[in-house]
Amino acid sequence: MSGTERSRIRPGSEVQIVQKQDQRTGVLTRGIVRDILTKSATHPHGIKVRLETGEIGRVKEIVSES
Repeated sequence: MSGTERSRIRPGSEVQIVQKQDQRTGVLTRGIVRDILTKSATHPHGIKVRLETGEIGRVKEIVSES
């Protein structure tokens, strides 16, 4: 599931994000959402989140919802 809509992402959801330094290579990081950082309802490149590990990036895929 795509990560471009804020309403689909909740704290506790398992997601795959792309971090700023990985945007060119497309390397994805998997983790659990701690905070949602994007305020708008949608974003074409993915909603920006902070994972429980502290990593920040844009959601490319929602693995499972909490």
